[in-house]
Amino acid sequence: MAVRPDSRVLLHRLSKRPDGDEWIVGRRETRVFVALPDIGVEALGLLERGMSVASAQAELRARTGEEADLVEFVQGLLTVDFVAEVDGRKISSAPTTPESFPRLRAHHVRFLLRPSLPLLPAVLVAAALAVLLARPELIPTHRDLVWSSYGTLVVAVGLIVGWSIVFLHEVAHLAVARAADVPGRISFGTRLQFLVMQTDISGIELAPRRHRLTAYLAGIGVNLAVASTAVLLLALVPPNTTAHRLLAAVVLWAALPLTFQFMVFMRTDVYFVLQDLTACRDLYGDGRAYAGHLARRLLRRESVGDDPSRSLPASERRAVRIYSFVMVAGTVLCLAGFAAFTIPAEIRLIGRACVQLSSARSPLDVSDAAFTLAAVVGVHAIWFVTWRRQRRSRRATVKERNPRNA
Repeated sequence: MAVRPDSRVLLHRLSKRPDGDEWIVGRRETRVFVALPDIGVEALGLLERGMSVASAQAELRARTGEEADLVEFVQGLLTVDFVAEVDGRKISSAPTTPESFPRLRAHHVRFLLRPSLPLLPAVLVAAALAVLLARPELIPTHRDLVWSSYGTLVVAVGLIVGWSIVFLHEVAHLAVARAADVPGRISFGTRLQFLVMQTDISGIELAPRRHRLTAYLAGIGVNLAVASTAVLLLALVPPNTTAHRLLAAVVLWAALPLTFQFMVFMRTDVYFVLQDLTACRDLYGDGRAYAGHLARRLLRRESVGDDPSRSLPASERRAVRIYSFVMVAGTVLCLAGFAAFTIPAEIRLIGRACVQLSSARSPLDVSDAAFTLAAVVGVHAIWFVTWRRQRRSRRATVKERNPRNA
């Protein structure tokens, strides 16, 4: 769509929030947000009043003394689907992403934004730590994960309870975001070799910082609350019983995933907290770009290019450079651990299951081996399908934003 100086544009409803020297502006429906300087927000206001591009540009020049190219500015707004019409002609927009649990509205969960709410998991954690200090024999160990002599039962219950906790974790993110009038969507995704459940709460950037941090940390709060409650119940249940062993396993199923959240090189919950506290726009993207720049320098490529971090403010530049090293080191270590431990263990598990199937003496042996194979192969199949879908989605987004690449 060509934009002329005499063009008049109709913008979609845009949300705005001041952020330091800039503004965060975006559409909640499409979950696309950009950072604009003050003059950009002023330009949006003039265009929203129905002024032509040339008139808005002249008004900006009179107000600020700066010469802004609003034709180019509007072209940029078109690429991010902020423009609904140009000269009365409707602009096709990317379809909006449907939200999960659409019937859950902000007023249903507004209480989640109360400043006192984080005290609940804090009190539970304090009580659980007090119990474990008084009765250290209740501290779960890795042996508690094998809480039954039936391997199939251990795996089946582990999958059900483990993924249920993961689901509650993601629902917590979504509920807090919804309380802040931000739509969200829960889906499966991948982080390196991990299959994960994830919640897109793009738009929380427009909320106050306390609300943003609450949304980022809500899932961790759920895990801590579940683990702490299970510890408190352990103190009430007789030892050496199935219920006691199962509760100890629940503690681990809820607590162990928290270690994953500190793997900030994979954009986990703690990553978003870190990005917010360092005031970085795109810590992962900028860190990846800087790491790529260093790699090209080390390999002495001819097209090294300029350091992409130099255009960032000093404090943000330091954070991005430090994070780039964390990202590279963490990724290498994570993939190395997967190759050295996980793959050999899974190959051995599959091999044992195949042998068990070929020499099965009872239907129980057959079902146990078949379930093991289905669990291991199934998880990897879901990971691969999810990974392929993510790649296609990213390519489609790039083509929409850069039609010349199509």
